Amino acid sequence: MRNTIIASTSTIYGSGYLEYITQPLNILFKNAKTILFVPYARPGGISHDAYTNIAKQAFAKQNKQVIGIHEFKNPIEAVTNAQAIFVGGGNTFVLANQLHKNNLITQLKQVVQNGTPYLGTSAGSNICGLSIKTTNDMPIVYPPNFNALGLVPFNINPHYLDPDPNSKHKGETRATRIKEFHHYNTQPVIGLREGSWLEVKNDSIILKGDLTARIFEYNKTPYEVTPETELNQLK
Repeated sequence: MRNTIIASTSTIYGSGYLEYITQPLNILFKNAKTILFVPYARPGGISHDAYTNIAKQAFAKQNKQVIGIHEFKNPIEAVTNAQAIFVGGGNTFVLANQLHKNNLITQLKQVVQNGTPYLGTSAGSNICGLSIKTTNDMPIVYPPNFNALGLVPFNINPHYLDPDPNSKHKGETRATRIKEFHHYNTQPVIGLREGSWLEVKNDSIILKGDLTARIFEYNKTPYEVTPETELNQLK
């Protein structure tokens, strides 16, 4: 019953907020008049209200009403009754910590698995994997654990960047950090480049967008997959 878009980012160069996935979002949210927005990740530390206003302006173009989850007295009821859900980007640790604090992990997973349309961008995509251990964010707060919703059977690394062969920087690359992750964990990791997203419908997980994605599997050489590749076999 899953009906989900897991996007690397909300904004790509030369485009406005969510504009590059306007068409898929029109399909995802076609039966929803209102969208529950979860602003907990707070990019740059902005307020929940300020972040929600960004989402409101974006979806006003599609005549959709956006309501921030912080506007409800009971966030669990808000998730339970939501026609559609959008979890925005920012800091994944802050997002996970607030979801745990409000006892939303189990309920959020349940409603999405039961078919409530879900959009996640950046941090909101990180929490769709098995854990948040492959986020790029600093652990500025400490959630009770690093487990995520497990909506897909692998981990996600949004904003994936390839090593720059012309760079003089000699520090860790994204690939190096994921290799370190696989010294202690065995689940696959998908490196989602900017402008790419995963379309999850029932048991199908398909890479969308114009770019390939980088797949990291335990004890295997990383490899590329092309758009329209079915990824539900990754476990």
